[in-house]
Amino acid sequence: MTDEPPAEHARVRRHPERGAYDEAAVHAVLDAAIVGHVGFSAGGRVTVIPMLYGRIGSTLYLHGSVASRFQRTLSGGLDVCLTATIVDGLVLARSAFNHSMNYRSVVVFGIAERVDPDDPEHSAALRAISEHLTPGRWDEVREPSDIEIRQTTVLRLKVEQASVKIRSGGPIDEPEDVTLDIWAGVVPVSATWGELVPDPTNRSVPSAAAGHLVGRRLDGHHG
Repeated sequence: MTDEPPAEHARVRRHPERGAYDEAAVHAVLDAAIVGHVGFSAGGRVTVIPMLYGRIGSTLYLHGSVASRFQRTLSGGLDVCLTATIVDGLVLARSAFNHSMNYRSVVVFGIAERVDPDDPEHSAALRAISEHLTPGRWDEVREPSDIEIRQTTVLRLKVEQASVKIRSGGPIDEPEDVTLDIWAGVVPVSATWGELVPDPTNRSVPSAAAGHLVGRRLDGHHG
């Protein structure tokens, strides 16, 4: 992708002043979010599926079972749209109409293609997905066996067009509503990783990678 405004279908139309198209902004939201929702059309129906993903440069990687309809449909190479959103707060205005939400969102367009399991890119993609969720965990665990590799489909999604939209700040009330005796403001939203819950069959000390997440916000910031 480039830092130039995207094609018409990828541009932010409502509140365009909140939109951004540069690579750094796109990567920042993708790296902070956890789940992507992938939309595609197959068999005359439009489907959206939540999926985990990882990023290497301007390429996103998705993975799933070779038996899933989604993987079989997309592996031939289809147009897809991936979105991810981080909610930062509820914005409570003095009127119902002006209530809003603070958020960071990204919309990505591209072609999803299957990565050959014999290609080193396949293993690199699986590592990227793991590291996106739990940095350092890949080096703590057993790597996938050949059988497991062939049971897992990896899809490459090169970011061709993308846009970011961010809303921040307080409510935007009508001038005549500001004098009303109604509380207005922002209710911050933050989800954090909780305390570790060990498996009863553990034979080792707590995971350093997992322990590093405890108390941190899901978007990567400190709690």
